[in-house]
Formats: sequence, structure tokens, C-alpha cells
Amino acid sequence: MTLSRSELRKKCMIILYQIDLYETLKTPYKIEQVIKENIEIENEFGKEIVYGVITHQKEIDEIANQYVKDWTIDRIDKTGAAILRMGIYELKYTDTPPVVVINEAIELAKKYSDEPVRKMINAVLDKMIKE
Repeated sequence: MTLSRSELRKKCMIILYQIDLYETLKTPYKIEQVIKENIEIENEFGKEIVYGVITHQKEIDEIANQYVKDWTIDRIDKTGAAILRMGIYELKYTDTPPVVVINEAIELAKKYSDEPVRKMINAVLDKMIKE
């Protein structure tokens, strides 16, 4: 069974959401185990996104906060934060075309976040590619 990149991004969002929740609740976890529970097959793209966001989260959050007016990334819902972090990671650290990154992030946000969060994600990623 192969998953499309869109399906993998959805699974990565879920994994990052779970990890954020575990961190908040101070619940022990293993990243590899959380990945295996959500992505049934070995997949490098999925691992790259999850490990990349976790490894660079401090820098990613600083970038997000730089572009969010009167807000910080830790004030938005965990799902929206996961989507935004993935988008920033892909723009900064991968060769994925910016238009694809923004489109994928917005599609996830349409399904899993409310309109203000979707607009904020779009604005942050748009500002990033313009600079």
C-alpha cells in the first residue's frame, strides 16, 4: 500500500498533534512508535517531516511568531500549529515547490482548523515565500 504525499502530510499532522499532546500532558512516548502507529508502512517522506519539525521546532516557532501579528504559535490549536510547522519546515528545509506546500497546508487547514487559523496559516506561509 502506498500513500500519496497529501495522505502522508495528513498522517504527519496527526503524529505531530499527538506528540504535542504527549508533551503537554508529560506522557512518555517514543517518536518512532508514534510514527509506526500512524504510518503502517516504512516511509522516508513521513519520517523526514516528523523528525524535521521536531528537530527544528524552536526555529520554526520563531519564524511563525515573526509573521503572526499579535499572536504566537503556541496560542493556536494544536492541529493548526502542526499544519503551520509542517508548512514552514517544508518551505525552509525541502525542495517541495512553495505553491505545493501552501496548497497542501491550506487543504489540511480547511478540514481540521477553523477559518481564522486557516487564514493565519495562509498568511504566514505566503509572507515567508515573498521574503
